[in-house]
Amino acid sequence: MKSLSERWVSPMNNFFTVVSFTMRNKLRAKSFVVTTIIIAALLCIGVNLPYIISKFNSDSGPDKIGYIQGNVASVTEPLKAYLAAPVDGGEAKLELVGYEDQGSPEANEQSLKAAVGSKEIKGYILVSEVAADDFPSVAYKSESMFDSSITGALRTALQAVKQEQVISNAGLTEQQKALLLAPVKIESAQISVTDDGAGKTAEQQGLALGFVYVMIILLFIGIFVTSQLIATEITAEKSSRVMEILVTSVAPLKQMFGKITGMFLVGLLQITVYVIVFVVNVSMPHNKSLLSGWNLNLADIDPRLYIFGLIFYLTGYFLYSTLCAAVGSIVSRTEDLAQAMTPITILSMAGFYIGIFGMSSPDSTLVQVASFIPFFTPYAMFLRIGLTDPAWWEIGLSLGLLVVTILVLGWISAKIYRTGVLMYGKRPSFKELRKAMKAYKV
Repeated sequence: MKSLSERWVSPMNNFFTVVSFTMRNKLRAKSFVVTTIIIAALLCIGVNLPYIISKFNSDSGPDKIGYIQGNVASVTEPLKAYLAAPVDGGEAKLELVGYEDQGSPEANEQSLKAAVGSKEIKGYILVSEVAADDFPSVAYKSESMFDSSITGALRTALQAVKQEQVISNAGLTEQQKALLLAPVKIESAQISVTDDGAGKTAEQQGLALGFVYVMIILLFIGIFVTSQLIATEITAEKSSRVMEILVTSVAPLKQMFGKITGMFLVGLLQITVYVIVFVVNVSMPHNKSLLSGWNLNLADIDPRLYIFGLIFYLTGYFLYSTLCAAVGSIVSRTEDLAQAMTPITILSMAGFYIGIFGMSSPDSTLVQVASFIPFFTPYAMFLRIGLTDPAWWEIGLSLGLLVVTILVLGWISAKIYRTGVLMYGKRPSFKELRKAMKAYKV
């Protein structure tokens, strides 16, 4: 007769055996290792991309734009001086290069086209002659179909030249001109109506926005991608008939929750690798100087975001993983898994897109409603916590609904898994599945 402790330890040993087996099986898989390495490499490139681009562009200099000397000098000469000024402490982005007047508009344009063809200039501008009290029109021509960056810079410069001419013609003093052109300063801050805090500054808001954006992507990877691996693993074992051997040594429910826990630890390990790769690359000297120039301070991130990020990762993962395990158990072939997973895929993608596109309006009705729908809560409520100020009862209610849904769906998924793992052939209908489930108690 076994003692109470022996009866408790034996099932737990079986459970941890499944967890250990699942982790070893996944960590040894070449596909998992290769995917992790590729994503980590892409992360390295993404973090260092500004530095890499700067190395390629360091000696390129400003883009050269041609014009005809003496052509509406009241516009071209101030424009040339404006473009020659450094931008944000760096070098000028555009440089006007003058060409001699050939005596006619046609000959002038042919001369400029020849300069473009020989790569002396990237494009050229033509300024029209107009009445004295009007501003001339300017045409920019180049071989490129879309030169939005150059035309945008030219438009800004021409607007400044026009503004200067209008102010000068109005007879204003230098002091009046300086007062008129001085930018209006406005400071923005996010306040909280539930406490007396000063709220978040514009820098803190920008940092929170970036952090929430990255976390929503990590939540999607950790919740959905890892959950789908569970369904794939179960279906593969079932199609290879390995499941028949497993159920003789480990109860189906211990298999299900053991696989869910094992895959959760694998997913957590994978995310940890990505975070370490990100932190190491951000801490490199060239990226440190870039971050210091942006005046970013990670200490300004609200500590609650780290806590709620972990909470929503845990709850979101167990919500979707139980559903994925149930679906994987009723599919006999891996070829049919994608079709069976379509409803879960749509739900998870919908939550992810609500989180990403809701960042522009985190207090919209759609985001508020979605934050109380369990399938969307991990994304929508985390977005609201990071960018707005939801009441504590709203956070508690959304988490409560999410936990209740996990328990209900976990119980249903357990019954489906218990019967589905030994059902082969075509995917069973709901009627057949319900009839088989009645024969087992969970």
